[in-house]
Amino acid sequence: MLGMSHNTFLLLDAVVTIIGLIVLITRFKLHPFIALIIASAFLGLTAGMPANLIIKSFQDGFGGVLGFVGIILALGTMLGKMMADSGGADQIARTLIRAFGKERVQWAMMFAAFLVGIPLFFEIGFVLLIPLVFIVARRTGVSIIKIGIPLLAGLSAVHGLVPPHPGPLLAIGVFGADIGKTILYGLIVALPTAIIAGPIYGTFIAKYIPGNPSQELMDQLASEPESSSLPSFSITLITVLLPVFLMLLKTFADVALPDGNFFRSWMDMIGHPISALLLALLLALYTFGARQGIDSKRILKLLDASLAPTAAIILIIGAGGGFKQMLVASGVGDVIGHMAVNAQISPILLAWLVAAVIRVATGSATVATITGAGIVLPVVDLIPGVNRELLVLATGAGSLILSHVNDAGFWLVKQYFNMTVAETFKTWTAMETILSIVALIFILLLSLVV
Repeated sequence: MLGMSHNTFLLLDAVVTIIGLIVLITRFKLHPFIALIIASAFLGLTAGMPANLIIKSFQDGFGGVLGFVGIILALGTMLGKMMADSGGADQIARTLIRAFGKERVQWAMMFAAFLVGIPLFFEIGFVLLIPLVFIVARRTGVSIIKIGIPLLAGLSAVHGLVPPHPGPLLAIGVFGADIGKTILYGLIVALPTAIIAGPIYGTFIAKYIPGNPSQELMDQLASEPESSSLPSFSITLITVLLPVFLMLLKTFADVALPDGNFFRSWMDMIGHPISALLLALLLALYTFGARQGIDSKRILKLLDASLAPTAAIILIIGAGGGFKQMLVASGVGDVIGHMAVNAQISPILLAWLVAAVIRVATGSATVATITGAGIVLPVVDLIPGVNRELLVLATGAGSLILSHVNDAGFWLVKQYFNMTVAETFKTWTAMETILSIVALIFILLLSLVV
């Protein structure tokens, strides 16, 4: 075609499609859901796929992703909402602050965000915990940047690297990775990464950009609920970490027990992400609901309200799955896979690099994760012995890099912390980039031993 080999044409076609996708989202401000559908159709048509196969591939990709992730998103969001409205997150943060002391409060904020962020979207975790930043800053007199950057690092690290967050879950589904192992490796990588990008970098940059929060926001957000109304620290921790514990237990059962073992069979069901999150949510309805004196009518309203903001996210994820399937069905994925094999690029490095490029271009970690995973997938079958769990983490790490003006998170942080665009680049953008690169280093080190 056009004097090019079929493989070269497919590769050029994919590049043009992805550039077009980026332009639609960034230049024309088209909703990512619509942009992904248009990009999928364009790729299918230009690659010479029959019209009925184009539609079927997109439907299969869309449904395949949402059949799993849609349920996870709904359950995780409900759990997060119950934790938010009961004051459970506030309790975790307060307890850690008391434990660490005012002089090491930045460490407390990072650990609080790390724990609270496990079942929550980044944006929800941010809105939930940002009042604590203002409260602690007012109480201690510590720079808002010194407190805020560790909190953002904790939330962002688990967002990109630790299931049951949507990004890592999407990549697990694409690569066929083991969820328990991914959680274990994700925690091993995410914690030291969050420490370096959070308390360490936050303490450094706060010397140059201390931050000057608006008095209006300080007055609005720095109000403290009555401590007597909060659930206990231990109850909150048990409820939030129950799904993680069950999923890890399933992995250990798979490793330690033979096929057909009664306990292993039960753990296969209970430790599945859907079952684990459902059990955690049922527990939360009691610990964060009935036990806190919240009646059933209000609980129902809270759960209904929690689902509305996830609609757009679910549609984007589904469309991303459709686009991924189009890359596979058109043969583009195979071409890229063979090129990576011939070039002898480390699959882990390739997964990180592809996700990073898409993230910088689109501003969406979710789009970067699912598109990147779809592009890298064929490499898994071509190179024997690739650790699929580490591929998931590498894709997640790449999706965090260089948040800038095309990312909603950039403007969220800028406004709340009352910074200029330049200051936001030096704090938030730099922190996200450190997270991404340090995580990659830890993933490469981990690949030497697992």
